[in-house]
Amino acid sequence: MTKKEKQKFLVVANWKMNPVSGKLAKQIFSSVKKVSNKLRNIDTVICPPYIFMENMKTSGHRFVLGAQDLFAEPEGSFTGNISYIQLKNLGVKYSLIGHSEKRKEGETNQSINEKVKASLKGMIVPIICIGEDKRDEAGEYLKFIKDQLVSSLVGLSKNSIKDIVIAYEPIWAIGKDAKREPTTSEIFEMNIFIKKVLSDIYDTKSVPPTKILYGGSVNEKNIESILKDGGVDGVLVGRASLDPKKFIEILKKAENLNK
Repeated sequence: MTKKEKQKFLVVANWKMNPVSGKLAKQIFSSVKKVSNKLRNIDTVICPPYIFMENMKTSGHRFVLGAQDLFAEPEGSFTGNISYIQLKNLGVKYSLIGHSEKRKEGETNQSINEKVKASLKGMIVPIICIGEDKRDEAGEYLKFIKDQLVSSLVGLSKNSIKDIVIAYEPIWAIGKDAKREPTTSEIFEMNIFIKKVLSDIYDTKSVPPTKILYGGSVNEKNIESILKDGGVDGVLVGRASLDPKKFIEILKKAENLNK
């Protein structure tokens, strides 16, 4: 059995600005929690809107809460923001940082870097989201991805990379208007590229101990091929995570692959 088969897959659910009520949020959460707590080979992270977190209690370490974003300051006059300390006090274990939708709103590489440092300070695992909006034959998108990754990790030590997760989400593959799904070969190649960039940053020949996820139109139909052939350590699930039946099927299929 290979090293890849022995380690747990990480499955992260990004609910975005859904659902519209706390009652529905609790129903989805409870349904997933009931199944997830029985799975031994999967670590599941649920990232709901902030307003629902108080009523979502997790148990154990295999099913935990994540945030969709955080603010780099611990407290103060920052209207509308949620600090990493507030999230930590809610039991949050992971946080998405630099999602393409936040970048579209004006998030910069510098602010992402500050949030990554704050997240680590608060003992919250940062899930750094990177991804290009289009692919070109000349391969310029690779430089774009590298710049995003390098900028996100400025000032972070080699010891920090084991506590960081990278989520590759090509923008062209996200949402209802996705142009197409990437092939598993494209996912695999990007996984290798990200590891190469990390190795270059930290001047190491060994494989960096950073988990790499794939996100972008992940569903119950393609989860097996993504995990088997894409070489990634897990997935970031958007739309499908709001349907308990579909998300539970994703979890079960990932669990079966890792037995």
